[in-house]
Amino acid sequence: MAPDDHDSHAIEVHLDRMLSERGMTLAELASRVGVTNVNLSILKNGRARAIRFTTLTRICEVLDCQPGDLLTYRSTEHERGRPPTAP
Repeated sequence: MAPDDHDSHAIEVHLDRMLSERGMTLAELASRVGVTNVNLSILKNGRARAIRFTTLTRICEVLDCQPGDLLTYRSTEHERGRPPTAP
């Protein structure tokens, strides 16, 4: 495993879309959720390594959405043309 592979993930964040659909700015969401603009920007740009469930809960409350509306899993096997493995 290459050093960068350890830090990479296959989760896509759709915060931009959710903000756009609700006519809300990142700054407004940050204020209403109680986190910094910087932390939300890191999440929005897909650079976050983790998110607290309490933060995710507040984002979902403010945006009136489900976690699955914000986050999706992008299968790397699927991208390479292989069928996903069964659980």
